[in-house]
Parts: sequence; structure tokens; C-alpha cells
Amino acid sequence: MKKLVLFGVLLSLLSTHLIAQQVQSKVKFPKGKLFIIGGGDRPDALVKRMITEASLEANDYVVILPMASEEPDSAYFYAKKQFVNAGLRTVNCTISTKQSLSSSALDSLANAKLIYISGGDQTRFMNSINGSAVRAVIEKAYLNGAMIAGTSAGAAVMSKEMITGNELLHKEYRATPQVIEDGNIEIKEGLGLLTSAVIDQHFLIRSRHNRLLSMVIEYPSKKAIGIDESTAILIKNGWAEVVGISQVIVYQNPTKSKSVGNNKLGAKGLKVDIYLPGEKFAL
Repeated sequence: MKKLVLFGVLLSLLSTHLIAQQVQSKVKFPKGKLFIIGGGDRPDALVKRMITEASLEANDYVVILPMASEEPDSAYFYAKKQFVNAGLRTVNCTISTKQSLSSSALDSLANAKLIYISGGDQTRFMNSINGSAVRAVIEKAYLNGAMIAGTSAGAAVMSKEMITGNELLHKEYRATPQVIEDGNIEIKEGLGLLTSAVIDQHFLIRSRHNRLLSMVIEYPSKKAIGIDESTAILIKNGWAEVVGISQVIVYQNPTKSKSVGNNKLGAKGLKVDIYLPGEKFAL
């Protein structure tokens, strides 16, 4: 009898595994990749991995979008250094809300193997491309096989629900919220290249746990991913791999738990995972 029960359990597990494989095989992921950097210094090994995964060769070019910065020209100058040192050319595609890119610049963007978004202010970046052809070109390039990379603000814009960094209930800027409150974290629309998760950056060094805990309670269907400085996640085919020198924290709310008392958020059964360089997790 015990053997029959064990056989039944094994058969059930095998069936579940086969169904999962079939579902996975039917999912159509974008042909492109995302390389999402948590800000800070970019170690040479991290940049090399980005270039390799983008299938770039010497004299290929990288398009840099520096519009998140208050000083785009300076952001472009500093962003291009490591790419130039690796033997690549760079193209500066700066756009403001009062301008549009030339057709040749749009062609460069559309045909780039790697599009890199600098740090600064994620809301500034989205304001610069909303309503322009640039946004559609970025999305199409990603679907067709390009790598879209970004650091700091350039990381925050990757997800559909974008953390702006502002608090709705506390007008003075703080690097991280001091409390976990209902309706406090300001969310705007990002690029939406990553739809299953929300991204936060400079995560461990600035101790931004309160922000992501608030997010995972208020957006329980999303993974809340905190990426530390000098660290990235490489996303391809539905998986994320940690690249760099530090950790990536992932919060989940599997039971969609949420309670509110005196405007403070509560939740039960939250899940937290800490991933080290080289480790992978499913999206």
C-alpha cells in the first residue's frame, strides 16, 4: 500500500513538472535582454558581461540615452568612458519634451544592439520620451533582440509600475521612507519592459526595505526587486541572473496579504530571498 501511495505521489510530481514545462515552452519571451544596474560604480567585469550578452564586437556602437540627468551632456560623457575603453563607439541620443530626434538618430536607436539609459531622475526621463517616437522604438528594439540597459534611474524605468522616489505623505525628500504607510509611495508609469516586477536601486547601501515592503503589500502580484550598487540583474527568457559584486533582494506577497491600521501597512507571510552573484531566479 505504501509503495502504491509513493508511486502515486511520484506520478503526480512528474505530471506537474511536465505541465510546467509545456506551459514554459508556450510562453513567448521578448527576443531582447534587460541589464538592470542598481547604480554606483560599474566594475569592469560587469560592463564586460553586459557587452558580451549584447553580442557587441569592436567598433559596434552603443546608444546612450542620458535624459534622466539634469545635465545630459555630462551624463553622456561619463557613461561612454567604459564603452569606449572596450573598443566600442557611442551615440548620444538626447531628447527633451520640446524636441524630437532626427530620422538618422531614430535609425541608430532602432538598429542598436545595446541601448543604455543613464542615472538621474526617472520621472525626468519618462517625461522626455512620452509622446515621442523614442519610446516605441525602444520597445520594438527590445522585442526584436536588442539589450536595454540602465543604471539607477535607468533601472527604475524598466518596470511598468515605476517608483519615482517621492513620498506622497511626506513632501521632503528622504533617501528611503522612514515608515511603511498606506498610499505613501509615489508610482508612475515606466517603460513597462518588465511587467512582472517592480525595481528599486541603490538598495542595500541606502536601506530601502521600507519602500519595497510597501510596494509588495500594495502591488502583491508583483515581485519587488531591490538591486544593490555595483550589481545588476541580467534578464532573458524569463529568468534573472545576478551579476556584479553585491546582492539582490526579492520580496513577494504570495497570499496577497494586506491590513491597515492608523494608516500603517501590515501583512503576513511575506517571502524574502537574497540572491548572490551568479544565482538565478524565475520571473
